Amino acid sequence: MPHFAHNDGIQIAFEDLGGTGGDPLLLVMGLGTSRFWWPEGLVNDLVHRGFHVVAYDQRDAGQSTHLPDQPVGPPAAALLRHTPPAYSGEDLADDAVAVLDALGWERAHLFGHSMGGLVVQRIAIRHPHRVHTLTTSAAVPSDAKGLSVLRYLRLAPLARFTRLHHPQTPQGNIDLALAVARILAAPGQHIDEHDVREFVDKEAAHQVTSFRDQKAQSRQIGAKWHGGPLARITAPTLVLHGEQDPLLRVSAARHIAAAIPHARLRTLPGAGHLLLRDVWTTYTDELRTLADRIDSQPPIGL
Repeated sequence: MPHFAHNDGIQIAFEDLGGTGGDPLLLVMGLGTSRFWWPEGLVNDLVHRGFHVVAYDQRDAGQSTHLPDQPVGPPAAALLRHTPPAYSGEDLADDAVAVLDALGWERAHLFGHSMGGLVVQRIAIRHPHRVHTLTTSAAVPSDAKGLSVLRYLRLAPLARFTRLHHPQTPQGNIDLALAVARILAAPGQHIDEHDVREFVDKEAAHQVTSFRDQKAQSRQIGAKWHGGPLARITAPTLVLHGEQDPLLRVSAARHIAAAIPHARLRTLPGAGHLLLRDVWTTYTDELRTLADRIDSQPPIGL
């Protein structure tokens, strides 16, 4: 059962995924996807490595508040349009802090994937005192805006997304999720129904289908950021990226790591845009090592 945090009239659904007593870790998933898209196996690995794991639904996804429809166009167009956004990048960052407040967590380790990686960058800029460590995965730099984002995107997958049409039925949802996953997989990676059924079934059980809602995705991607640059981030930072990511160029990760003081970059050969089983051990090892850096640091003044 979800719990709910509140930010200026917006209800944010979050779920405790286990590991009470461990190091607090907040997971932030990507564009148009709910908390149910975090692989259970990856979450279990994080719990076993000593993290207390919580995931939440960003506004306009999952069981969080969905904003009223407005003519924002498809997600790719919303990225470039100058029409007034439904909300700001600051609002998305503040939603995460509302979850931390509801949990009673003064600070947490942050792990964001895809657009979630963009959001956690902005949380660390806007709310530095709430962040122990920062991990971004398959994300664009927060400093990139408007047309400058396009230099990190591969356009062919975007065109393929626009051609996906599947009926709104249980099997249609599986087929759509499978088609999306195959677009986001690294070349040569085998993707079958098993790789997406976990996520689709969880969403169906909670009567949500966030990955179908293009209007909500357009509102999310259209959220404008007016905050500071990546250079302001002071939290120990890890930047992860698949070297065979078909959607985002590795240069995005390199630019994030170069902009954040003392950030560490780790690229994964053969990995795409998806959090498939073959990256789980590497990811959990890296997050554990990063968190342990905090524990090993001497108290201020010594």
